[in-house]
Amino acid sequence: MEHLDLGACRDAIGIGVAGNFAGHLEQAGEAVDFARVVASADAPKGIFPWYVPGSETFLGTFPVASDRLIVPGGEEVNLQIEPEVGALCDLAYDEDGMVTAVTPRRVGAFNDCSIRRPGATKISHKKNWGPASKGMASTVFAVDDIEPDGGFATLRLASFLRRDGVTSAYGVDSAARDYSYAGARLLDWLVDRLRNQLGSDDTPLEPVGRYACDAGRPATALIGIGATRYTDLGESTYLRAGDESIVVLYDGAVVPSDRVADAVGDGRELELPSASVLTQLVVPAERRPAEPRHS
Repeated sequence: MEHLDLGACRDAIGIGVAGNFAGHLEQAGEAVDFARVVASADAPKGIFPWYVPGSETFLGTFPVASDRLIVPGGEEVNLQIEPEVGALCDLAYDEDGMVTAVTPRRVGAFNDCSIRRPGATKISHKKNWGPASKGMASTVFAVDDIEPDGGFATLRLASFLRRDGVTSAYGVDSAARDYSYAGARLLDWLVDRLRNQLGSDDTPLEPVGRYACDAGRPATALIGIGATRYTDLGESTYLRAGDESIVVLYDGAVVPSDRVADAVGDGRELELPSASVLTQLVVPAERRPAEPRHS
């Protein structure tokens, strides 16, 4: 396990993968948004930006925190945890500024928290509403690959909601190797999308590769590779102030699933061995605490 300096991630472009786990888009009510996107049956639908360093748009606000999740002010919102594997990757470019390689270096628990906004024209409009609208664990796994039979072979992803002293499973505990695309297949697909995804007015996708080039060709990307399925509670329950969102990426060969659930239920998730743990307190915007310091 390694410590991840979240401050260093300010220079990384933030990218998400849409539809990389069977059934999630349908549960989130977003499958219809991709009706005009052409993709093979088992492929993700596309990539989207959630942070572009230096951008003068809302995407230029660094949204990642490891301890809190801020509810946006001034509107009634429906927020849901999106438990994902977050992969910190190196990017390589050609002389024209096009990405030629995506190389994973670290993976950890990631919360691609979303506002459910029916009718939003782009995915990014649901993703970055200011500081602490995303989550990444500060303790991560170092990896050489994310192959289903390699770096992902024994990793599992679980998520929980702690409300009023009661902890409930929010996402279905899932094997990382069960992503639709992982390993070289996912990395090659990401390169293709960064080079060729143009976006259009009639889809929720955007030209993320062009954004990376315009941002000065960031050397790294923090990529949420896709949200897993919800439990019945997760599918129907939105976050509110005072909740705690908990995402755990753990080595199932070291710690069994029931031990993870028991530890989270007892508030001892940070004591789990071989686990990347992200616990975020949900707070309203008007009571936003000072920015945390990251060593």
